[in-house]
Amino acid sequence: MESSSPRPHLAARPSQPLTGTCTVPGDKSISHRALMFGALAVGQSRITGLLEGEDVLRTAAAMRALGAEITRANADKGADWIVAGRGIGGLTAPADVLDMGNSGTAARLLAGILATHDFYSVMTGDASLRKRPMARVIEPLRATGAQFFAREGNRLPLSIIGARDALPLSYRLPVASAQVKSAILLAGLNAPGITEVEEPEPTRDHSENMLKHFGADITVTAAGRGRVIRLTGQPELRAADVVVPGDPSSAAFPIAAALLVPGSSVIVRGVGLNLLRTGLFTTLREMGAVLEIRNQRIAGGEPVGDIIAEYADLRAVEVPASRAPSMIDEYPVLAVLCAAARGTSRLRGLHELRVKESDRLAATAALLRVNGVHVEIEGDDLIIHGAGAIPGGGLVETHMDHRLAMSALVLGQVSAAPVQIDDARFIDTSFPGFLRLMRGLGAAMVPV
Repeated sequence: MESSSPRPHLAARPSQPLTGTCTVPGDKSISHRALMFGALAVGQSRITGLLEGEDVLRTAAAMRALGAEITRANADKGADWIVAGRGIGGLTAPADVLDMGNSGTAARLLAGILATHDFYSVMTGDASLRKRPMARVIEPLRATGAQFFAREGNRLPLSIIGARDALPLSYRLPVASAQVKSAILLAGLNAPGITEVEEPEPTRDHSENMLKHFGADITVTAAGRGRVIRLTGQPELRAADVVVPGDPSSAAFPIAAALLVPGSSVIVRGVGLNLLRTGLFTTLREMGAVLEIRNQRIAGGEPVGDIIAEYADLRAVEVPASRAPSMIDEYPVLAVLCAAARGTSRLRGLHELRVKESDRLAATAALLRVNGVHVEIEGDDLIIHGAGAIPGGGLVETHMDHRLAMSALVLGQVSAAPVQIDDARFIDTSFPGFLRLMRGLGAAMVPV
């Protein structure tokens, strides 16, 4: 449901050095999957550190509507979540439309689940999500025997009649996409035989890790530059506890602000360090940042550590297209860092940004231009001419995109004039408590 409240404008002003220790909300990708796999398992799973943002809460509501029992263990902050699953094939038809809000991840992954359950369902979302194409999951999932009926352009609302006798898929991804891969694997859970997905470039592997954690028979093998994943269908997933690490995409914002503001030193604790999610950290080191990682450990099958970020004199960087899958959500804040760096940066192969919450490629360029940064788009490349000093003073159109909003507020920490965003309502979809955390470190962010 769309919010009818006035759009809250915010402004970010140049700040004093940022200092302190913080933790960021749980990883959104892992949170979505923990709820879904818990609902498909037999028994009770306990999830610690679940991201309690709107996107993930929409997934919880959808899985409840499909028959799973999902409860918050207590009312305290940071409470665990308990999922009593229905087992593979045990979900039931929802009584109403499934509203996925702003979450493209939830909608695409859930399409995979619904494709191989023999009942009728309908998914919708907010105005932003209803603009986003679903063809990339609809087209392969039709081969299971499911029927899909969507608006023009394969957009939500989407009606799904799940396959009665689902067929396993063998599919080669045309482009690297963890969402499409995961949707196919989720569909394959309720189809007999072997479901096989080949990806041209390795993408985030949280689904594979979690399938193993819940007891599925799944193998991953190298295939050239990519990988082949094979899943045996109709397993009995066993309930399992999941500890959700801090989201590296959320950690990117306090880290970026610390790198930009002279004299800053910030520690972000318990961040997920999955190698298929840490392309930004690799890129930052190429720009001259010194990121120290302490207390490395494994939690819930995922590597985790504490990251120390301090102010750095950044230089321009060229980011290859092959790195995009490991940092696809971090390009807007990376673009802000490049604007403050010395020299011209080129971020290559960003076609995937055109189908995010907004056309993030065009919107990121607009964010920088309205604040006096010289930026160009050549094909799918973003070229940023860093000049060190950023004029600022712009009003950024966020297009209901939380990452654009947060990136603009980071930019305002080092611009000559305050940077405003037109709408702050959607920040909590991925990063509840963002403003409180950043202000606690010393960032100057105020309503206007």
